[in-house]
Amino acid sequence: MRSNGLSTINKQIALKYEISKIDTLQYIISAVYQLKLICLRHPMTETKLKIALRRYSSPYKHSQNDISFNCLFQNINVLNRRRVSDINNKTSQKNSFNTRQSSKDTSMEVDNPLNKHHFLLQCIIGVGGFGKVWKVSYKQQVFAMKEISKALVLLKQSVQSIMSELQFLTELRHNFLINAFSAFQDNNNLYLVLDYLGGGDLRFHLGKLRKFTEEQTKFFAACIIVGLEYLHENNIIHRDIKPENLILDSQGYVRITDLGVAIKKTGQNFETSGTPGYMAPEVIFRQDHGAAVDFFALGVICYEFMTGRRPYYGNRREIREQILAKQVQIQTSTEGWSNESIDFINLLLQRKPQNRLINPRQHKWFKNFPFELLLQKKLKAPFIPKTADNFDQSQIYYEDEENNQIIRLHQHLIRENQHLFQGYSYQENQSQFRIKSKKSSVNNTKIFQFY
Repeated sequence: MRSNGLSTINKQIALKYEISKIDTLQYIISAVYQLKLICLRHPMTETKLKIALRRYSSPYKHSQNDISFNCLFQNINVLNRRRVSDINNKTSQKNSFNTRQSSKDTSMEVDNPLNKHHFLLQCIIGVGGFGKVWKVSYKQQVFAMKEISKALVLLKQSVQSIMSELQFLTELRHNFLINAFSAFQDNNNLYLVLDYLGGGDLRFHLGKLRKFTEEQTKFFAACIIVGLEYLHENNIIHRDIKPENLILDSQGYVRITDLGVAIKKTGQNFETSGTPGYMAPEVIFRQDHGAAVDFFALGVICYEFMTGRRPYYGNRREIREQILAKQVQIQTSTEGWSNESIDFINLLLQRKPQNRLINPRQHKWFKNFPFELLLQKKLKAPFIPKTADNFDQSQIYYEDEENNQIIRLHQHLIRENQHLFQGYSYQENQSQFRIKSKKSSVNNTKIFQFY
């Protein structure tokens, strides 16, 4: 590395590492990870650095523009030349990383707000009515991150649902639910960081297999029952139990997700929410309803897993007419299912909630079922996803593009209603998603530390 024209910081790097050229990303990373980078107060500095590291990691040499720290710093504007002269030799010493412990240090630790650029976005794994779900990584951990469009939320008048979902997730934590770790926002989107499960949802697998066996259905139902019992103990009614909201982990266990239309049962409720085909009759007919609506949906799911079709089809009006016409009842199974399983499904599908099975764990179909081992996840699941990521990429692309077109047409809604999203923020574990930086009480300079 030539010394002419190099800043003080670059001289220190050259002396410290005793290298003449940096030709590969390996050298760059090994140096940067041990160096305190001096930067201007700019929220994108860390991201720009990462981009620049990838950009200048080519193994090929350039005769007129060597890959060097000098070139790197110039391109991402990390150095504040007016401050370089104030940096002394102590900045390259090892104990400079622990300035907080020094009695002479006047800097204090501060937390930078989490944002989308702190995560490595790997791929889109799902698209819904409000946006998309990313598979992301953060400090070698994998998460699912919901990117919720404010424009879509406002267009569908669902601000209260989105805010309520976050509130519920901050109060709940269970092994059979998809749990939240962090929530934040920018001008256009809300972000929700969740457990990542690579097994795909039950809708994806049902589409592939058309039906499940009795043993597989029984295991899925047991997982759903455990999750619903926890929600109901906390006075929360899910109201949208369906295969799309039941996610498999790599071991074949099911977790419940999406509390977007969930409510806390504190009094009477006559609102109609959920997905036609899985709605209980009392919801469709706008009657007061409680936890029994979730067990009706469980009955629909078990019926669908057995027969390959739902008991009621069509829009809300058509389903309402079918419910009024007759009570769905399975007589026998062509797949050889037991009489206990048939009775279990029939009791869940009762039109009147007072006749419906609301304590399914106690049904004879689950006699001697080891729920304690299930809770500890010590049972071998009868169905285990075969691949790491189980998603329909073609359908995801189509639905994402459709959402993007709608978002572009309704950007004005965000400008007029930004205040409605105030308070959409959450950190489950302050140390897990902590963006470490130091703020000097004298010159307000941030020093980023890389780990």
